[in-house]
Amino acid sequence: MPKIIQLSPHIANLIAAGEVVERPASVVKELLENAVDAGASKVTVEIRDGGMTFLRVTDNGCGMSAEDARTAFKRHATSKLRTAEDLSAIGTMGFRGEALAAIASVSRIELMTKTPGSLSGTSLMLEAGQITEESETGCPDGTTIIIRDLFFNTPARMKFMKSDTVEGGRVAAAVQLQALAHPEVAFQFLRDGKQVLSTPGKGGLEAAVYCVYGRDCARMVKVESRWESYSLTGYVSRPTDARPSRNLQTFFVNNRPVKSKLLITALEEAYRNQIMVGKFPACVLHLTLPANTVDVNVHPAKTEVKFLSEKAVFDCVHYGVLGALNKQTDRPQVQFTKPSVAKKLPEANVPAAKPNPPQPPAVVVSPSTSQNTPKKDTFFRTMTAEEYRTFSSALKDAPQPKKEAAAATLNKIERPANMPLREFVMKPGVKETAIPIPPRPEPKPISKPSAKPEPIPEPEMVQEELVMPKEIPWRMVGELYNSYIIVEQGDEAFLIDKHAAHERILFEKLKANQEAISAQTLLTPVPVRLSPSACAELLSNKTLLEELGFEIDEFGENTVLLRQIPMDLSPDHAAESIEALAADLLSGRRESKDTVRDELLHTVACKAAIKAGWKNDEAELLAVAKQVMSREDLKYCPHGRPICVTLSKKQLEKQFKRT
Repeated sequence: MPKIIQLSPHIANLIAAGEVVERPASVVKELLENAVDAGASKVTVEIRDGGMTFLRVTDNGCGMSAEDARTAFKRHATSKLRTAEDLSAIGTMGFRGEALAAIASVSRIELMTKTPGSLSGTSLMLEAGQITEESETGCPDGTTIIIRDLFFNTPARMKFMKSDTVEGGRVAAAVQLQALAHPEVAFQFLRDGKQVLSTPGKGGLEAAVYCVYGRDCARMVKVESRWESYSLTGYVSRPTDARPSRNLQTFFVNNRPVKSKLLITALEEAYRNQIMVGKFPACVLHLTLPANTVDVNVHPAKTEVKFLSEKAVFDCVHYGVLGALNKQTDRPQVQFTKPSVAKKLPEANVPAAKPNPPQPPAVVVSPSTSQNTPKKDTFFRTMTAEEYRTFSSALKDAPQPKKEAAAATLNKIERPANMPLREFVMKPGVKETAIPIPPRPEPKPISKPSAKPEPIPEPEMVQEELVMPKEIPWRMVGELYNSYIIVEQGDEAFLIDKHAAHERILFEKLKANQEAISAQTLLTPVPVRLSPSACAELLSNKTLLEELGFEIDEFGENTVLLRQIPMDLSPDHAAESIEALAADLLSGRRESKDTVRDELLHTVACKAAIKAGWKNDEAELLAVAKQVMSREDLKYCPHGRPICVTLSKKQLEKQFKRT
């Protein structure tokens, strides 16, 4: 066995650099954490070539004295810990004292720092961890550190770096993460001379989220809750805005970005039965808890943590997010596709205090009748009643010379022979009979009520169906495509997916019944042939199936005999349902008995619900509509699809150009 020796400080720093400094993004993370710990309210990050050749971080924090600046680049040198007891309640971002030493060992560094009140600052030059130059310098309060030629002395690490575009993108992600972690700090990020990110630093998380994610966060739901000594704040996406991956799930524990399977599970558990399979919620969540209840010293990069009470953390996140989602009572709106080329109608002329006669509308004149053909963007339109009243009022109040000039201009316009009469403006002075306007029908005389008017029957059942508990009247208009129930309420119309709504109603009914589900015995048992694994899985879960209303027996040759099914399930769908249940059990989702039960209830509710395309009588549709309009918890089907969408009167009037 070779002789054991103690490694040199340089080799030890290179090993530490392998743990802390993986790429430019990890350098930026460490430097930003130091800037935040220094009390900075504004931090600027600038990189070139993906951060490999040039990386600068400037902050307006407390700065360092000359002695502290020299000591900061030594291993295990830190101002954030004093005793062993401090490790049990860490409240700073950085504390290991390895970052600057590790970064300096694989790069060339320029440092300028100054404490408030000092006449001058300190400038240091380092190469491979060794100070090569030290001097006084004039600089603003705070610290500026420049990293050049990262990994210049470790070519083995250099070859693992990606392209400048990829490395620059990872740096941008690191800056965005710190901006979300510390909304009270104004972050600015420059990449190859161009500004990529700028946050206001006013302390509001919403502003930081908007700067990072843009309009994607406009529909996110605000979360704000407390659980014992823990608090949870942030934003989560709606179930209908779920994403195909977990890339936009961001968690912070005491303002520290972390990766935690516990937090991910708690978040996604809140979306159970509301989100589609294969979709994941997005979030920006801040969990705040006492420093002595979390251990952040379990990973060199400080991205993983351990909690003293995992159950309390799980409950805080789970019920906080679930409560925020349940508070959302609004329904998604119908989205109309905007036309590719939209022409804006000219606005009506509004007379001022001293009105001038308004110009007459442009008229499309056929080339055969006039050589003065207007431009393509000029077109004629019919005056509305309001515009014509404004036009006539302006002419009436105008001085006589201008009035005559306007009338003369209008009189010169002649309607081409091929132009419809409705596209031609009536000239001033022409009698109304010149334009064939259909006469208004004479109103019918209202007969006087008799002494004993006959009462109009209003059955109580109908009245109850059409009135919500809050006395907000609504009415069912009808059904569209044998799939969507149309309901009118005030200035809004609702389109209800009858299958999704009925499926959710049945699911909630089945889920609320924690006892054995009511079942029906089949007169003729149904044999169901399955794969060997599916058959074995069903037979091994007979107790669970009995709780759901199914009774099966082994029938040989990979076949089960279905003797009993849930009361709400049609016998025609019994075989299909049991096959789907077997597939659910084979998928391996066994986090808990409740989870498996919910998955099975999904299938039962889906098979038992009325289907799109079916013809249902009015009473059935009215019953579904009543449930949706009176219950705020019916927003999504168990698979995450919306149950109801809204169409406002204003949206509809826009489509008909009424607004």
